[in-house]
Amino acid sequence: MVDLRTKPFYLNDKQIEWVEDTIGSMTLEEKIGQLFINLTLQRDEKSLRSLVEDYHIGGVRWQGGSLEEVYEQNRFFQENSKVPVLIAANCEAGGNGAVGEGTFVATGAACGAAKDDQVVRDMAAVGAEESAAVGCNWTFAPVCDIVSNWRNTIVNTRAFGDDPKLVAERSLAYMDEMKKRGIACAAKHFPGDGSEERDQHLVMGCNDLSVEEWDESFGYVYKTLIDAGLPSIMVGHICQRAYSKKLRPGIKDSEIKPATLSPELLQDLLRDQLGFNGLIVTDASHMVGITSAASRKDYIPGVVAAGCDMILFFNDPAEDIQYLKDAVAKGIVTQERLSDALHRILGMKAMLGLNNYVFPSKDELKKVGSNENHELAAKAADESITLVKDTQGLLPIDPAKKKNLRLFFIQSAPVSLLDGSDKAKDLLVKELEEAGFNVTTYKDYYEYEMEGASKLNKFKVMNHESREEFKKNTDVVLFVTNMKGYAKENNVRISYGASHSGDNPWFVNEVPTACVSLSYTNHLYDLPMMKTFVNAYGDTKEYIHALVLKLIGKSEFKGKANELVWCGRWETRL
Repeated sequence: MVDLRTKPFYLNDKQIEWVEDTIGSMTLEEKIGQLFINLTLQRDEKSLRSLVEDYHIGGVRWQGGSLEEVYEQNRFFQENSKVPVLIAANCEAGGNGAVGEGTFVATGAACGAAKDDQVVRDMAAVGAEESAAVGCNWTFAPVCDIVSNWRNTIVNTRAFGDDPKLVAERSLAYMDEMKKRGIACAAKHFPGDGSEERDQHLVMGCNDLSVEEWDESFGYVYKTLIDAGLPSIMVGHICQRAYSKKLRPGIKDSEIKPATLSPELLQDLLRDQLGFNGLIVTDASHMVGITSAASRKDYIPGVVAAGCDMILFFNDPAEDIQYLKDAVAKGIVTQERLSDALHRILGMKAMLGLNNYVFPSKDELKKVGSNENHELAAKAADESITLVKDTQGLLPIDPAKKKNLRLFFIQSAPVSLLDGSDKAKDLLVKELEEAGFNVTTYKDYYEYEMEGASKLNKFKVMNHESREEFKKNTDVVLFVTNMKGYAKENNVRISYGASHSGDNPWFVNEVPTACVSLSYTNHLYDLPMMKTFVNAYGDTKEYIHALVLKLIGKSEFKGKANELVWCGRWETRL
């Protein structure tokens, strides 16, 4: 039996009575429904009502929707569910993880680069305030992964860094701020991402650390958070072969499963060895990291049998619920295991006070995207932006002496050409011009395509101008990259729109050049020729403004880089 009086729940007699009475009143279908978190994309009343009345969902997360649409959706769930629902958001960088109008404050990498934990505290506080305004009570964060492999781009910007002690410290600060504001944390992605380079959206991840290495890194971080009262953990579709072999002597490599399907990792390691009594939720159930391990008919009940309490996202609600009903009938998911899961789900709801919850008034929406929160974002940008190197002594750049600036902006391929060019490019041009530069931009392949699709566009960007004319008209080059994305490819590297493109860095030995990354921190691997390199961690107005002030010397660089920025190469340091 789950002890709800102890860490992390600390329920009193009245709360425990509510948990027991609620579970006792449920049908089997209602009990099984509690195990699922729905990804809500449709917001019409018929769809929402079906989720609470037909499928009895235990939790919800959503994508898209305006501030008011999300507010009304969440209000409907809480007012129409027989059992109050857990409402989750990905507040990894601020309130923007809850709603589009929310405030981006700082990525995990930015928080890790800052000199102390105030940036992460501000980020968490804003995320909690803005998500609570729309009815959230649960955040799928902190990202307490440890990036030991520089090639990893899945959590490169999302994690706090490569030092277990720093990751634990920043994660504790995040959790503290969320707890103060009534939001439960789900630390992720157990047993730990960042030691390899592949993406669990596309393949089963493998944490290949030895038992001893794991204990000293991820084990240290999770034990620290668990001891501090961490209420829930999100388990990744990531295996930990060394521990599986230690805890299951004789297990074959072919039997190694992701943690979501591994009772030895969930029960023996997480529950028994690390002492975790809180709620375990899977990462998204449609990721190839788990679909490659078993059929959905087997892995939906399999994750519950292994020790997961909640499942992130339906595929087909009726089908998924039937899979679990059949598994309960066959004893694959025992009544004891189902009861444990329900007690932890309802226990966390009682811990959050959802049994007496009053949905926030619409007045709370004024907090979302407030001026005060954007001021905290500006402060975070100032504290985190990092000068990785300036071996040529270029900085600061004086617009009066180097007025003519050529901007090369490397963007990821847009999701749709209809989206237009990267908005950060326009923000940057505006800030540079206001700083006193005469800015000339390079038009890339995607921008030509947006003006009109043509087979000739690939050739247009291959044109190169006279070097002497370029030097005569250009005092300084700013080469900016804003590569983004995961769940689409296993590793995100510098990518140009066309082969032999004119935005290849041919100009570094022609005129002084500064390079800035607005996203990933590992681009020196592809750009070792850059002698001045800045990691800026964000592409919002606040980060662009702070970046330009630092480039021209009106603000000092305060962030600190870790060793991963050198990508294990000697020439990146030159």
